[in-house]
Amino acid sequence: MTDETPVLDGDPQPTATDTATAAPLDSLTLLERCEHRIGYQFRNQALLRAALTHASGAEHRLASNERLEFLGDAILGFVVCDVLFQQFPDYLEGDLTKIKSVVVSRQTCAKVSEALGLQEFLVLGKGMSTHPSVPPSLLADVFESLIAAIYMDGGEPAARQFVLAYIGPEVELAAAGELGGNYKSLLQQLAQREVGTTPTYHLMDEKGPDHSKCFKIVAQIGGTRYQGAWGRNKKEAEQRAACNALMEIKGEPATYPSD
Repeated sequence: MTDETPVLDGDPQPTATDTATAAPLDSLTLLERCEHRIGYQFRNQALLRAALTHASGAEHRLASNERLEFLGDAILGFVVCDVLFQQFPDYLEGDLTKIKSVVVSRQTCAKVSEALGLQEFLVLGKGMSTHPSVPPSLLADVFESLIAAIYMDGGEPAARQFVLAYIGPEVELAAAGELGGNYKSLLQQLAQREVGTTPTYHLMDEKGPDHSKCFKIVAQIGGTRYQGAWGRNKKEAEQRAACNALMEIKGEPATYPSD
């Protein structure tokens, strides 16, 4: 094992993770394949094994991931609260609480866990392993347990990087959903934070009779224009154009395709 601090994939510092990810997947152990999947190499693989072990598959409850889940839930909450506090300086406590409740919810954790395919690596008892699908609550538990295991193995920076990699994209989507779909406000904050400028909106087309027109508007940040969106009025079209811009920035398909 290397003595260097383990890091997530994408960190510029070379680590033993680079060697592991270069190996053929079919030659890796179950734990090594899990490390490859989540982008983090453990110094102490016993922590990873514990994070993946449900109580039904453990010799005793203390050997399961229940204690790690307890710690991981707290770490997740702290990191998300810190991100929200820094990212939305104009939001009141009530607004921040609404967004946090969505981002750290069991549903969100289960969704991320399933997207990572963590169900492939779980250690379950015979009764649980015969189920046709893994319950969402169990998927949520293992994601929180992994956060704690990474924290115990690599410290707060590694745990924070892991949370931001997989929960970070949920923050702005949750903010838009909980605060009335105010995508324009979110895009403005993102643009000011990242490039120090304010988005502009441009009318590209309109159609329909005067009493029932539709408008196509695009959002622009600096010299970059994003996919436009149609709306039943200019306000709605601008919100949808801002949503499309947010999705494109994240590398995701437009929510409101214009063609």
